[in-house]
Amino acid sequence: MRRVLLSLACLLAFILCARAEQQRNVILILIDDQRFDALGYMGHPFLETPNLDRMAAHGVHFENAFVTTSLCSPSRASILTGLFAHNHRVVDNYHPVDDHLTFFPELLQQAGYETAFVGKWHMGDTEDPQRGFDHWVSFKGQGIYWPHETGLKIKGRYVPQAYQSGININGQQVDQKGYITDELTDYALDWLTHRASKDEKPYFLYLSHKAVHADFLPPNRYAYRYENEPVPRPKSWADDPSAFTDVPMWVQNQRNSRHGVEFAYYTELDLANYYRRYCEALLAVDDSVGRVLQHLQDNGELEDTVILFMGDNGFLFGEHGLIDKRTAYEESVRVPMIMHCPSLFPAGTRVPEIVANIDVAPTLLAAAGIAPPAHMDGRSFLPLAQGRPIADWREYLLYEYYWERNYPQTPTTHALIGRDWKYIRYHGIWDTDELFNLRDDPRETTNLWHHPDHQERVAELNAKLFAELKATTGMDLPLLPDRGTKFYHRKDTGSRGAEFPDWFYREAGTSGL
Repeated sequence: MRRVLLSLACLLAFILCARAEQQRNVILILIDDQRFDALGYMGHPFLETPNLDRMAAHGVHFENAFVTTSLCSPSRASILTGLFAHNHRVVDNYHPVDDHLTFFPELLQQAGYETAFVGKWHMGDTEDPQRGFDHWVSFKGQGIYWPHETGLKIKGRYVPQAYQSGININGQQVDQKGYITDELTDYALDWLTHRASKDEKPYFLYLSHKAVHADFLPPNRYAYRYENEPVPRPKSWADDPSAFTDVPMWVQNQRNSRHGVEFAYYTELDLANYYRRYCEALLAVDDSVGRVLQHLQDNGELEDTVILFMGDNGFLFGEHGLIDKRTAYEESVRVPMIMHCPSLFPAGTRVPEIVANIDVAPTLLAAAGIAPPAHMDGRSFLPLAQGRPIADWREYLLYEYYWERNYPQTPTTHALIGRDWKYIRYHGIWDTDELFNLRDDPRETTNLWHHPDHQERVAELNAKLFAELKATTGMDLPLLPDRGTKFYHRKDTGSRGAEFPDWFYREAGTSGL
């Protein structure tokens, strides 16, 4: 009998230890518009990110992290649901997530987690508390960096959906007091310190920064820090036509638009200064990460807390003659992604496999010991972060962006993104598609879609693209009512319409491809 009781006690201890092992505290830190290369440890010529560098050195750097839609609201919806945009149907920055969709923090709550959201929500015109979160701190739309008329050294331009309506804390409106990145960090650390079930439940914190969304306004302590740093303008097809092959007409035309270098945001934008302000605003983000890490260390939680840091999409600063995001080009779709949990991940791990925002929900659920739901499009990359291979991991990632009437410069886009090749298919326009050899052409200057030596690869990747769409119920295009201001104009003194490529023309009586 004594042996049986001893065995039962050992079994109970094992179960409790396993539960403690499974129910780790989890923190997700999301940054807006941070490029994959906007990090000190990525070899940036002047940007300093010591805290993020530390996270990567002692954690996991995902070398090929992407978003499945490079736009704020769709990407955020994919992070919360584990679904492609064609399944969660948030395909612009104006429409909310449907009530029937499950956010992964709801599943964490069901498993006994205490949850908090702090920061930018930006799915629908709301700041109200959302399902899945016990504690709520947010603001409407894009929010603002600074709430006062004066006091900030650097001034910005008008940004759509940047409401100055204060901060909603669990349904109660309060004034924003200071610089938003610092203030959101204050709210996050206050919740970690004083949360209701501090000694009873594990926690999940989602810290979702406004930074570094345009217009980039750094705090005064970093204003003009990089004023004298050289910022070479990226070469595009307009600067050196001989270095580019078969640039789509829509790309050439977008150069003279709100999202092009000729007429950026309808201004005479100095891209070099714009990028300097971007980097200066990122310094406050790195400070925020450092404060979170320090809090965990001071409270003995750093070793066992799973932290995932990532961007919601990238950003173009003149590459291809474009600015902003939405496109399937590398600067738009690649994002920084770092995981940290010393007791779980070997320090200095590098993951070369392709991971994405749709994988975040299943991964963080798995880190909490919860089996991801079968309906999610993404998969857990937790084993990859631990240095364990996954035999059937994806070779290509599906990318999608759906044309917006507000910003008609960028067409509906589907792409397959691999480590060596990228195939981009445009929908609804009379133009060329794109194929890039990323190994030889990481800047995507040589479009091989029409090259006779690559027609078999184009056909193969086209078939794979439609197979992936079919397998994920993505054969129907989401269509939503028009909302928001329409930015369809071109600069009156700017470039005119692009010409069709020569190979589009042929004699009468000939067939198609």
